[in-house]
Amino acid sequence: MRLLHTMLRTGHLEQSIDFYTNTLGMKLLRRKDYPEGKFTLAFVGYGDESENTAIELTYNWGVEKYDLGTGFGHIAIEVDDVYATCEAIKQRGGTVMREAGPMMHGTTVIAFIRDPDGYPIELIGKKQ
Repeated sequence: MRLLHTMLRTGHLEQSIDFYTNTLGMKLLRRKDYPEGKFTLAFVGYGDESENTAIELTYNWGVEKYDLGTGFGHIAIEVDDVYATCEAIKQRGGTVMREAGPMMHGTTVIAFIRDPDGYPIELIGKKQ
């Protein structure tokens, strides 16, 4: 068994695709419109889905905003340098919610950013 993808509903598909591809460096793996169901699915990730986990962005036509609720926590992405990644994200117009630094009660360097729909993404420094 393996984890295939995590699905996030988005109110602005093009803005979300731009964020995940241009700000976070993922690739748009596939995209398909479902006119009869009035929705579009776009899959983004760092590599081919046959070997990597992806994020499924679901756009329900005409829905611009969702209540994120309190049950969802965050997506986590490993990066080589959390400090440099945060700076690059800010330069690309991204939002950093928690600046890079050691986690509370630990030494692992982390940061939190937010995607265009408000979903939190944790950046975790690669262990040496």
